Amino acid sequence: MEKLIRTATTADADIIAAAEAESFPKAEAATREEFAERLEAYANHFWLLFVDGELASFVDGMVSNDPELRDEMYERASMHEEGGAWQMIFGVVTRPAYRKHGYAGELIRRAIEDSRKAGRKGIVLTCKDRLVHWYAKFGFVNEGYKGSDHGGVRWNQMRITF
Repeated sequence: MEKLIRTATTADADIIAAAEAESFPKAEAATREEFAERLEAYANHFWLLFVDGELASFVDGMVSNDPELRDEMYERASMHEEGGAWQMIFGVVTRPAYRKHGYAGELIRRAIEDSRKAGRKGIVLTCKDRLVHWYAKFGFVNEGYKGSDHGGVRWNQMRITF
């Protein structure tokens, strides 16, 4: 088995959108067009993990000086601030056929490492109740509900501060 982790390019929009569609309900999933816009603005903030040449998992998000992850950030790639203090994580996706192998955890650790090296203050993400304990294993602290209702779901905001 050959494994590769790399950042994205604009050419990855189709495979990223397909993986997202496999992994999230339609109301929560970003579209191919949204991913294309994100990739134009901040492809270097997408971490992709390939197994034998196939996309298995990815993590994506923008950087902001705003310490809160706001729902409008999902739709407005123009809110990205490359020199910002906080790495936001919008999605942690593992395609169903590749789950239970630790790939998402590898990418979270990589995002943490890269964000530290970049001098960020930390990382902010949102998650459903059932995943709070999983993110806590990496050092994220649950800040509770902060107003995110993305896709009609109530999300907990979690933060790791360096």
